[in-house]
Amino acid sequence: MPDSSEQLLVERDGCVVTVTLNRPEVMNAMTSALFVDFGDLCRDLNRDETVRAVVVTGAGGNFCSGADVGPQAARATGATPVVPLRNMRRIKESAIALHELQHPTVAKVRGVAAGAGLNLALGCDLVYASDNARFSEIFARRGLSIDFGGSWVLPRRVGLHRAKELALLAEVIDAAEADRIGLVNRILPDADLDAHVDDVVARIAAGPPLALSMSKALLDQGAQTSMSQALEAECQAQATNFGTSDVREAGTAWLEKRPAEFEGR
Repeated sequence: MPDSSEQLLVERDGCVVTVTLNRPEVMNAMTSALFVDFGDLCRDLNRDETVRAVVVTGAGGNFCSGADVGPQAARATGATPVVPLRNMRRIKESAIALHELQHPTVAKVRGVAAGAGLNLALGCDLVYASDNARFSEIFARRGLSIDFGGSWVLPRRVGLHRAKELALLAEVIDAAEADRIGLVNRILPDADLDAHVDDVVARIAAGPPLALSMSKALLDQGAQTSMSQALEAECQAQATNFGTSDVREAGTAWLEKRPAEFEGR
């Protein structure tokens, strides 16, 4: 795992890793360099089999206001101007790295989640948000089209026509509306958000990591396969599970009437 930078903070508590976007002065807007660093981090975490859950959040009361498209962004990072398509392909690789993480991911959202920042949250497996959160596919207001995987993940979250409404109108919606349309898993009072996410990731971390990673992959792939293909993928996943010590531990724990202690082996 790379050392955390000032703009991308990485904290580990046992088998749970929390990644915090740390540019609060711009509502955690991400420069191109920060997108690349985030993708590199996701790939490193994916290779770390001791990780069981990853939390993504933002500093200073906001999640992420999207890409930093201001002229000061390049100066702030010392970046050399690049061909737009090449730059977007670098950002694309970061979105892929997030979606391909084998470990369950949880977005903890406060304040603004807009543009690529919203799609960063939606790229996580679970999204829990404060009642002060605000969401927008804001791209059209900037003369841009939807990106960072939003064209793929948003219709799967809220349906095609609702996704088009969010993208074409670029409205800002509050937490209650996000909850109503199924954009998030749950809205909580701000004071309760941290404890709820801590409880969720603790329960994930206590689960069988190999089985959970395969369930995640099966669900992600299921919408793109036939029923027969999905069933065959399930068969192969279960055959792998039956060969693990976690299945034996689950049976022993049930007989002994105690919680199972899964090791991912």
